[in-house]
Amino acid sequence: MGKNVFREGLKRYLSEEELQTLSAVRIAVAGAGGLGSNAAHMLVRSGFTQLVIVDFDVVSDSNLNRQFFFPDQIGQRKVEALRENLLRINPDVQIQTVFARVTQENAADLLGDCDIWIEAFDGAADKQMLAVAGASRKKYVICASGIAGYGNTDRMTTRRMGEYLYLVGDFESGIDSYVPLCPRVMLAAAKQADLALELALSNPNIAAKVRKGEAT
Repeated sequence: MGKNVFREGLKRYLSEEELQTLSAVRIAVAGAGGLGSNAAHMLVRSGFTQLVIVDFDVVSDSNLNRQFFFPDQIGQRKVEALRENLLRINPDVQIQTVFARVTQENAADLLGDCDIWIEAFDGAADKQMLAVAGASRKKYVICASGIAGYGNTDRMTTRRMGEYLYLVGDFESGIDSYVPLCPRVMLAAAKQADLALELALSNPNIAAKVRKGEAT
């Protein structure tokens, strides 16, 4: 097997210990649309190698303005198209794809062995469901709210809501009132990915699990 040139390039910016840590942390991406596809893209480029991606939709032409897909993937399941694109970045990344809708009943089974959950849903009720399901199981959940439209990007901030829950966005610009456009959607996804990176490398609870070999 040839050398992984992507990982070799990352060694310029991250230590071997940091790379090992990122490889040990398992990330769940619940939703593979604007938030989820872009967050997953940035997670892989940041050095994470274990992802679980869950979504029940297929790629359409209206997704291409903001999601990490391409015209020749229209009609494919989003989870499979995204896996294909992520493997082009790092061919050694381990991606478990699940073509299903995350619900209160199945969230624990689908995502429970992951250390960090990325919430990437459209609806407020689904967002709240995942936040409660994850935090109640002491999983770090990174949600987004208020990411649509354009302009006023400085209003997009990060809030910590208790020990395990984080929320990014401006908390006002929902897709029910504004159209979803690439810059603000990707900014929110970047904030989610950056929080995951910070948690993986700096959070003492996750660090302790990694040292003990418990992070999946």
